[in-house]
Amino acid sequence: MVRKIVKYGEPVLETKAKTVEQFDTPELKQTIEDMFETMYAAKGVGLAAPQIGLSQRISVIDISVGEDETKKLVLINPEITFREGEQVGEEGCLSIPGFREPVKRANRVSVKAQNERGEQVDLEGEELLARAFEHEIDHLNGVLFISHLSALKRDIIRRKIKKLQKAGEWD
Repeated sequence: MVRKIVKYGEPVLETKAKTVEQFDTPELKQTIEDMFETMYAAKGVGLAAPQIGLSQRISVIDISVGEDETKKLVLINPEITFREGEQVGEEGCLSIPGFREPVKRANRVSVKAQNERGEQVDLEGEELLARAFEHEIDHLNGVLFISHLSALKRDIIRRKIKKLQKAGEWD
């Protein structure tokens, strides 16, 4: 089921998500399935549970955007354990539609997480996958990509969003 993606301004997006403690449940499986469906419908490469209004440390990533089943990743309670190098690339967010800005991220990232059965998984990513790991784990920590921008750029985006809200174009 495709769920509604909450937008900037919703408190759940800027609050650290709660640790998942129950694994291998029908509810968790359904949430993960819904998250993939929602992400694909929005043409995204990653989605964190807070983006569908759930304060849970779950994110899904697929840098193939549904083209390659083997690229689907589920990260539960993830932590970045290693960062290396640097890349700057344009980044956007499904919860802040219409805004894209260059963001500096690590070029290589290692992540320790759990899968839907609660088993530990260790993952590594470079370039786009590294960027997706950092972006989605930021979401689970209540950090949005605009936090990585200069205060001036962040303020401009916030003012544009306020105008959209006043005009009823930001729901």
